[in-house]
Amino acid sequence: MLADLLQLVFGLMLLLGGGEVLVRGAATLARCMGISPLVVGLTIVSFGTSAPELAVNVAAAWRQAGDIAFGNIMGSNMANIGLIVAATALIKPLAVSSRIVVREIPMMIFVTLVAAVFALDSAIMGEAGVYDRADGVVLLMLLGVFLYYTVGDAIQDRDQDVATPALNQTMRTSVLLVLGGSLALVGGAELTVDGGVGLARAMGISEVLVGLTVVAVGTSLPELAASVMAAYRGHPDIAIGNVVGSNIFNLALVLGVASILSPIPVPEGGLGDLAAVVVLCFVLWATTFARPPRIVRLEGILLLVIYLIYISWRANLY
Repeated sequence: MLADLLQLVFGLMLLLGGGEVLVRGAATLARCMGISPLVVGLTIVSFGTSAPELAVNVAAAWRQAGDIAFGNIMGSNMANIGLIVAATALIKPLAVSSRIVVREIPMMIFVTLVAAVFALDSAIMGEAGVYDRADGVVLLMLLGVFLYYTVGDAIQDRDQDVATPALNQTMRTSVLLVLGGSLALVGGAELTVDGGVGLARAMGISEVLVGLTVVAVGTSLPELAASVMAAYRGHPDIAIGNVVGSNIFNLALVLGVASILSPIPVPEGGLGDLAAVVVLCFVLWATTFARPPRIVRLEGILLLVIYLIYISWRANLY
């Protein structure tokens, strides 16, 4: 039990340090490249923080463990909105770029709805829902569209006057910080989850509750650390961009690749999970309709309550 506690503490320290390093590197990288922090959050940071989900689900699909892949993706996306955005807003209200309100959040909702349709098409015909290779290809194509417009706009709007030898050196340092911070987040998440699961089992907590809380939240710890640090350091675009980008990457890239490797079945209760993700996406979007767009503490509490209701509902199924 002591070893689990030490593992948990060390993992949390790695998460905090990795989040700090990643955010500092990403913010500096945005300045060096002459692009907005939002684009960095939507792409580089979100991809880095989605690395645990990608690794876990590719391994699960390769081993024909589709239930693990589906549950990990949906649980992570719900935690990203219901826990991470909520916790970040409670710490510091988030100013939201108008661009993300009119384009990136709707894109996240669209990808989520497409994933829901793919799960429902078999169910409507009376068959078990499954994500097959064709579904995976379509999801990857949606990721390509997202990256094309996001990166294309970044190149078009790029400040061409930023390239100097000094900045080039700074850029190399920033890239190393981003890579180092991402690795620290992944390692910290692994240690935190392992330590948390060990402690929970030692305390006699049920496996289901451990899975719904420690493990589900654990795969989202990199996003949590990065977003909280970004908001704390005054980079709200990186914070919200990380969450939205991570949700898109989880569905379009992670689920897409996993479905191509092996069909991913929709487990019992899976349609309810998808419905919860859709609801959280729309609630998040609705919270940004104020002028100026921002997510305040009260709205963070609303997102957290919805997430906790979902956790309670899923726990009562077993």
